[in-house]
Amino acid sequence: MKFKLFLFVCAILTYSKTLAQNRVKLEEKVQQLTDFTAKTSIIPLNLNRFKEYVKSPPRDYSFIVMFTAMAPSRRCAICQHVYDEYLLVANSFRFSQSYTNKLFFGMVDFDEGSDIFQMLRLNTAPVIMHFPAKGKPKPADSMDFERAGIHAEAIGKWINDRTDVQIRVFRPPNYSGAVAFTLLFVLVAAFLYLRRNNLEFLYNKQMWAVAALFFCFAMVSGQMWNQIRGPPFYHRTKSGPVYINSGSHGQFVLESYIVAALNAAVVVGMILMIESAGGVKGTEAKSPQEGKKRRFQSVVGLVLVCVFFSLLLSVFRSKTQGYPYR
Repeated sequence: MKFKLFLFVCAILTYSKTLAQNRVKLEEKVQQLTDFTAKTSIIPLNLNRFKEYVKSPPRDYSFIVMFTAMAPSRRCAICQHVYDEYLLVANSFRFSQSYTNKLFFGMVDFDEGSDIFQMLRLNTAPVIMHFPAKGKPKPADSMDFERAGIHAEAIGKWINDRTDVQIRVFRPPNYSGAVAFTLLFVLVAAFLYLRRNNLEFLYNKQMWAVAALFFCFAMVSGQMWNQIRGPPFYHRTKSGPVYINSGSHGQFVLESYIVAALNAAVVVGMILMIESAGGVKGTEAKSPQEGKKRRFQSVVGLVLVCVFFSLLLSVFRSKTQGYPYR
């Protein structure tokens, strides 16, 4: 009985000593991370730092880590843009009143931490992951850029969902848009002033029709979605560049340009067929030469409509897989 009591007391003392050591070690780790953050908002991580601060217990803080490939030889066009937005979030958190030592930001570059990529079985970049204070990362702890976007505000919202830490993003003032709008307004005003005695072109129906078409092409191709979500221009993979996003919940900037060009080609084909029939009023050809011209226009218009509308359907089919095509 005395021996069991002795073992029980030894176990309690050992456990208490372990807790005290873990507490001291945790305080040291937090202090070291705080010192790192005081110098730079994003802590560069190699294999030793990653194991010590991110993977190994004890840990009562969350770690947001960006895995990227910034070297020009890696040809990651989106990595720099995502890093800029990620740095903006880290800086906003570092200099905000909501700053706490329960959340830290880090970065792993492939050329300096390829063994970390292999450890986590990562074969793409960039990736932003959340390592919680307790337990292992879940699938939701990897940010989905296609659904959430890559803007700093989207990253901050995702971090808030994972850690309950609210980060208000502070962007540096950008006056380029205001300057460009002011310059455009001055140029248009100066042009109208110089041509104030000859403004008949403002009543040109074709000019306004073309402008309306360009506006419609820009809207139906997804330009507003690009402004809100900030997608990459295109995606580069090992097998080559990808211009069309395979999912129906995302798109690339170049993809919107392609869709706009296809829509424009279909509209041009429709206009050519309408004009070949004599326009809206349906006038007949006055000469055989004009008749040949109209027949040529009708053939060209029909080819444009058939070919480019088929390409539009192909794009739709690639993005909406499972649709009942025949």
